[in-house]
Amino acid sequence: MSGITFVHPKMFFLLLLIPAFVAWYIWKQKDTRPSLQMSSLMPFGGVPTSLRVYLRHLPFALRMVAIAMVVLVLARPQSFNVTHNVETEGIDIMIALDISSSMLAQDFKPDRLEAAKDIAIQFVSGRQNDRIGVVIFAGESFTLCPLTSDLRTVSNQINSIELGLIEDGTAIGVGLANAVARLKESDALSKVVILLTDGVNNKGEIAPLTAADIASTFGIRVYTVGVGTHGTAPYPVQTPFGTRMQDMKVEIDEDVLKQIADITGGQYFRATDGKGLVRVYEQIDELEKTKIEVIETTRKSEEFLRFALLALLMLTLDIVLRTTVLRSVP
Repeated sequence: MSGITFVHPKMFFLLLLIPAFVAWYIWKQKDTRPSLQMSSLMPFGGVPTSLRVYLRHLPFALRMVAIAMVVLVLARPQSFNVTHNVETEGIDIMIALDISSSMLAQDFKPDRLEAAKDIAIQFVSGRQNDRIGVVIFAGESFTLCPLTSDLRTVSNQINSIELGLIEDGTAIGVGLANAVARLKESDALSKVVILLTDGVNNKGEIAPLTAADIASTFGIRVYTVGVGTHGTAPYPVQTPFGTRMQDMKVEIDEDVLKQIADITGGQYFRATDGKGLVRVYEQIDELEKTKIEVIETTRKSEEFLRFALLALLMLTLDIVLRTTVLRSVP
């Protein structure tokens, strides 16, 4: 009965007739008188009970089942087969993350790098239909994780990022070019780079705007994110007396980041604290939602035939049994 609905459910009130018929049948059985009276039944004491005795109530039970099936037919059962055709447009995303020493600044808690890692992992976990990869850069760049749909692996790789993995500096152009190289052969309809940095390009052989032109050539959108508060930020400095916090001027080349976004059709965002960075990723997540087209097809089927056939079968068995095996002698 799963998946079946009824056009006329009020017909089920007719099932109340069945208890009435059962009560009448029981009352009638008590009032039954034998057609042949014997002065004594002792001569039949050793005769085994016939199977017909146990089956004498079967015809009545069959009639009750037949009535129940007829009620189901009158209620007009129907089933609905709903199919969904889903078409998805996959998006390939490369996260280019700055891991230069300035990412240790503590205007984010516990610092810029750890905050960027945690929020990036949250972003990745929500992109179930996409492939994501990670590029890190400082004075140079390398691919930490190529494009993959295994989001657990991506999150684990992001979580393993530490400062000092590569030469210090800020090679924005090289980091972006590396991310573009990982996306240029992609056959996805949408290709995106999220470039996150807290500084000014000061290393690398590829200028940031040159890398942006290359990205635009391959139809890759770049969302640039400037990370850092305005003015100064506390930064850990090694001294002869141990690590001391010192306020350092925050320098982010916003003009270049805005131009990169404009050239590639992306957007520039500024995040001045952890909550701001969360909002940035939420905006990017909203802008780059995977397109899903759902086509719903509904097919209605009448399901009364099976119940009608079952009712006919019960009535047929009732007639056959009452006229053959369980025939009553007047």
